[in-house]
Amino acid sequence: MYECPHVLFSDEQQLIDHIQWEHCPSVQLVDTVTGLAPKEQTEVKACWSSEALYIRFECTDHYVKSDYTKRDDPLYEQDVIEVFIDLAGDGKQYIELEVSPHNVVFDAKITGAQGKSHIVVDTAWDIEGLYTAVKPFEHSQQPGNIYLLKLPTAALGKTARAGDAWRINFYRIDQDESGQRQFQAWSPTGEVNYHKPNLFGTLLFR
Repeated sequence: MYECPHVLFSDEQQLIDHIQWEHCPSVQLVDTVTGLAPKEQTEVKACWSSEALYIRFECTDHYVKSDYTKRDDPLYEQDVIEVFIDLAGDGKQYIELEVSPHNVVFDAKITGAQGKSHIVVDTAWDIEGLYTAVKPFEHSQQPGNIYLLKLPTAALGKTARAGDAWRINFYRIDQDESGQRQFQAWSPTGEVNYHKPNLFGTLLFR
């Protein structure tokens, strides 16, 4: 379970400047198949206000593979961070959000996942008011990027309140210089398949 603290942000610039992120608990992503530590480190933090859910990924990255330029391109075929959110918690429909190292966005509604042999991906749906930013590490001996996401809860269709719990998972796909791909998750799925809503973790608003 991730205990997501309530904070106040007046604008996106405060989000970029890491205001209050030091007060948010962090989680480390692991190999989604084995649960072991990955080659490239990924730290995730989250917090919320009355209007939005904020998420921060900090990713070391010695080699970037990211060629896509258009919204809803298949970003999952290259380097990307991902957030899956099941608001109802029943695995029947959930949100998939991805951001590339060049701040290209993929967002979609997924249906028919739990107990089904196939899924339906609706990329025509966009998260209204979504804000994302990607910037390189500063003052670090390791190369990498910080990803910042602001998800307006009204656009997700469910207002967040203290005590609420959402099913959620954080993911990352990373390709090294040799072409080998690494699949990371907060809550491991046991296979190279992120569409396992029954294995999502829980985000608790506090």
